Amino acid sequence: MAVSTILIAFFIMLAVMLVGVPIAAVMALAGIVGGVLAFGWPLVETMGAVVWGVQNENLLTAIPLFILLGELLLRSGIADRMYGAMSMWLGFLPGGLLHTNIGCCALFSATSGSSVATAATIGTVAMPTLDARGYDKARALGSLAAGGTLGILIPPSVNLLVYGSMAEQSIGQLFVAGIVPGILLTLCFMAYIGYTHRHERGESADVISLADKVKASTALLPPVIIFMIVIGSIYLGIATPTESAALGVTTALGFVLFHRKLSLEFLNRCFIQTAKTTGMVLLIVTSAFILNVTLSLTGAAQSMTSWIASLGLSPVGLLLALVVFYLVLGMFMDVLSMQVLTIPIAVPVITSAGIDPVWFGIFVVLMCELGLITPPVGMNLYVVQGVRLDGGPFIDVVRGAVPYVVIMLVFTLLMIAFPSIALWLPRTMFQ
Repeated sequence: MAVSTILIAFFIMLAVMLVGVPIAAVMALAGIVGGVLAFGWPLVETMGAVVWGVQNENLLTAIPLFILLGELLLRSGIADRMYGAMSMWLGFLPGGLLHTNIGCCALFSATSGSSVATAATIGTVAMPTLDARGYDKARALGSLAAGGTLGILIPPSVNLLVYGSMAEQSIGQLFVAGIVPGILLTLCFMAYIGYTHRHERGESADVISLADKVKASTALLPPVIIFMIVIGSIYLGIATPTESAALGVTTALGFVLFHRKLSLEFLNRCFIQTAKTTGMVLLIVTSAFILNVTLSLTGAAQSMTSWIASLGLSPVGLLLALVVFYLVLGMFMDVLSMQVLTIPIAVPVITSAGIDPVWFGIFVVLMCELGLITPPVGMNLYVVQGVRLDGGPFIDVVRGAVPYVVIMLVFTLLMIAFPSIALWLPRTMFQ
């Protein structure tokens, strides 16, 4: 297939998505129509087998389980107690509760797997306190929007699951690869907050005794324990990613029961929201696999690989070009759409250039994180704007998020220069 044809088809798909047609419908239609034009109607008969195979993929069963895990913690009130405990330990730093925003987002990310859920949960808990204490609106909202992006980098991550499934990479290695970048990016956010507030005093912690802090810290145990069970069971070989997700859900149910929140009404709300989110994700993933069949049979990925190779770009040059591409794409598309639309073509290209596909999975997630806080379609920006109490202008959120966009771009360049930031831990643990 000619490269010009592939590019024209890609931009037509992108244009159709931008006018509001659902991403799943666009990809499924493109896959079926393209397949029929190339091979005739017999190819359509194979699409049923593709759909059946995707829906019976054991790995994808982990997606609803991780979504349910986040819902259980979100609706049980654990996040409220976690924010109070974190503020006792971090509030004294220059920047005060802005550090608490980032710290809580990072900790909640280790159980929710969703950036939107992280931003919405911590934002809802934090905004009343931030408003009452007179924090600058733009800085407060920006910290919540940026902190929420950690939800798709720090494992377990639904987006890393989708990438691993589509790129045929180890979910365990992807999860482990996200730990160090996630921690470092969290520290970079907090360093920025500390520097910009270096001339200010943090929240007074004099009236809080060490005993009270330690007692309140029990609220931090649920996400930590769940994270250790999920990642530890995968690393030790005790459980597959799907089984570890089930262990995480079981543990979360135990915490919900301990806090006396378990009821039929509570479970009903969690299950309904999980079903809605899972349906959306799996419909898009299934459509992506339908499109992948056509791309594979027509040789589109191989043609793109050969064309990129003919440009003579070095691996670094290729990655810098992809940074610009994803940055522009993230201004107009949501995270999942970006992933499923680009992974089938991008992974063969980067693999042929000698770039580690596990490292590239973290790179793609970082690019998707940027998309979450870049207007006009940055989902986290709208989520945080939605939870603010004063109904102020949207530009406040955008102004507050811009410095974090710069931080994430610089961090991405550091990852390109030093790939071991993402690869050291999985190579050490899975050698």
